[in-house]
Amino acid sequence: MDLADVALFCSIVTTGSLSAAGRASGHSPMAVSRRLAALEAELGVRLLHRTTRAVALTADGETFLPFARTMIAAREAAAAAFVERHEGLSGVLRVTAPNRIGRALVVPLAVRLMAENPLLQVDLTLSDRIVDIVASGIDVALRVATLQASDLVAVRLADNPRILCAAPGYLAAHGRPACLADLDGHACLTLHAMEAWPFNRDGKPLARRVGGRLAANSVDAVREACLAGAGLALLTYWDVAQDLAEETLVALSLSDAEPERLAIWAVLPSRQHRPARVRHFLDALRADLSRTPAVAEPAGANHPPAAEAG
Repeated sequence: MDLADVALFCSIVTTGSLSAAGRASGHSPMAVSRRLAALEAELGVRLLHRTTRAVALTADGETFLPFARTMIAAREAAAAAFVERHEGLSGVLRVTAPNRIGRALVVPLAVRLMAENPLLQVDLTLSDRIVDIVASGIDVALRVATLQASDLVAVRLADNPRILCAAPGYLAAHGRPACLADLDGHACLTLHAMEAWPFNRDGKPLARRVGGRLAANSVDAVREACLAGAGLALLTYWDVAQDLAEETLVALSLSDAEPERLAIWAVLPSRQHRPARVRHFLDALRADLSRTPAVAEPAGANHPPAAEAG
């Protein structure tokens, strides 16, 4: 089977027409049609319905498409392996991450990897929303939220517990909460996506509704308000690690509960044909996470953030 014909078939499906696939590959529409016909003849099935305006997959075409994409991905991975051996990492590394973690961890790493590998490109999407990595062609998604069951592959990179925190000025003016009930007397800065603050008590999850005058749709907005002394915030460790180290925020502990413990996960579309640039990115990120010194947790906490392979 000619992989060039298989690649043309994939291109037709992606672009939606024979002429567009021809322009992308440097072939005439007639040549594309002939090569598609040759592939169909070899397989003994019709892969696409053709009209003057569009093409559509047949049932056999839908069956063949994932195999075709796997073959092309394997070819590209094999070629890249030899290029990377001699010239370093290459191709486009597509990553999505939450805003704060992306800026704090991924951007510096991306800059370093590009400096070390002149043929490497990085396409970074920062968003606190969950991005569909399959539809968007993403190689790696960094996620902090509790993962839902899916066909995607998840690799655990590091602990990332939630941290109850406040600015020193706020604490000087309003005091420290000592237990969950004390939260009722404090201004709590909340996220739209988190209706109640998640804690654990005696190993069991506990959701505590809190009140305050400021709610926002982004971690950055809540963090900035917390830094300005507007109230208490419940954010993850890697959202505020630098602030805690610089003592512009203070981590707080409660006597009767601890904040929910989360982790940083790398989510990938597949276990197969993972390019070297993806493997190297994950290894380097895990190493960065393990080398970053953890600030002291509040009294009573006994699980400092630590990197761990999934």
